[in-house]
Amino acid sequence: MQKSEKLLHYIESLDVGTRISVRQIATSQKVSAGTAYRAVKTAQTRGLVATIDRVGTVRTDPRPRSTSAQLTFADLVRVIDGRVLGGSEGLDKPLDKFVIGAMKTSAMGHYISRNSLLIVGNREDAQALALESGAAVLITGGFDTTSAVMSLANRSALPIITTSTIRSPWRR
Repeated sequence: MQKSEKLLHYIESLDVGTRISVRQIATSQKVSAGTAYRAVKTAQTRGLVATIDRVGTVRTDPRPRSTSAQLTFADLVRVIDGRVLGGSEGLDKPLDKFVIGAMKTSAMGHYISRNSLLIVGNREDAQALALESGAAVLITGGFDTTSAVMSLANRSALPIITTSTIRSPWRR
């Protein structure tokens, strides 16, 4: 088996959502960076990996995206090293849209839809609005939320996730 085939098998063996880098592959598989780079590019062409802004290169499912093969909230939790505060029963739901909550709650309702993800800080009013509208919540800054919002997330089966930082895959 050629090096390129071995590297593609290695990439295929990684869990969906695993962050990868050329340097990490070259080091772990004892090949040159050029060989690892070509393998990552081939894997990208085959749909085995995708590059996501501010996250990096991530192992993806090569199946065409349909409702059964969409990005889920569980995938997101793995990619960002998040912590689920409530609504864990909804982790397998599909994630359709990202909404940045940098506005007054009176304006947010227009943008929030079912299966979207509201990205917001420690604003419990916005978190509750999202959950009531059928959207999950990502709390930035490592903040927690109130027990009332966690209960709403559990009743709605919509995840409320927190993360302190989204680490760059290039920094170790």
